[in-house]
Amino acid sequence: MAIPPPTGPLVTRDDIADGLRRLGVTPGEILLAHTSLSSLGWVNGGAVAVVQGLLDALGPSGTLVVPAHTSDLSDPACWENPPVPEEWWERVRATMPVYDPLVTPTRGVGVVPETVRTWPGALRSAHPQTSFAAVGPRAPEITEGHAANCRLGEHSPLARLERLGARVLLLGAGYGSCTSFHLAEYRLPAPLVPVGRPAPGGWLTVPEVAISSEGFEELGRDFERERPVVRGKVGAADARLFPVADAVAHAERRLAAYRDFPDPAA
Repeated sequence: MAIPPPTGPLVTRDDIADGLRRLGVTPGEILLAHTSLSSLGWVNGGAVAVVQGLLDALGPSGTLVVPAHTSDLSDPACWENPPVPEEWWERVRATMPVYDPLVTPTRGVGVVPETVRTWPGALRSAHPQTSFAAVGPRAPEITEGHAANCRLGEHSPLARLERLGARVLLLGAGYGSCTSFHLAEYRLPAPLVPVGRPAPGGWLTVPEVAISSEGFEELGRDFERERPVVRGKVGAADARLFPVADAVAHAERRLAAYRDFPDPAA
């Protein structure tokens, strides 16, 4: 059966760069991008053209940052999509390759972050499950020092992005993808949970702050009512642009309304 032709719109590297400039992306800034390639339309050049357009809008003095997460480097007992038989768990843990920033592919964050991860000059942070990749002159200070027991907290790139005045770009992605909200979880009384992963010395389990995107879409809609969020179109995609610091501050104040947190006085 013949494959139907694309419905478009046809989107090019220049279209993406121009759309980002109209949205308000400025040369020299730091941009944390969450992206959906399919939302843009038919992109000539695919993910490569998207990354080129992002870098064109940021210019040589700007820095592009993306989540480069590796959710598959985790305890198979927690896998759901798909699960694996319980009798496999021990062997899976014993044979799972350890994290290598240069080799380990991203998983669950889309093709654009994987393209950034392999971009010439890209740097990647050290956390084996929630790393970030960055391209540009501020990449070293953003990616270095990502603590092995701090997925998305004070010793992660998110906290550095907040301090450096970075902005978030949601390019066809919803607030469920907004990693900046997770930084607020580390500042609220979230419980610690055991998190397992492969390590050079064998399987390692460490206590970590529990993180979840539960309530993030509702939190994002609330955020737009209370804080200035630039909205527009890039290609066919809905795009949003706002400071990391604004998102974190709003989540610190409002996240508890969408999720139950332990009472610190209990």
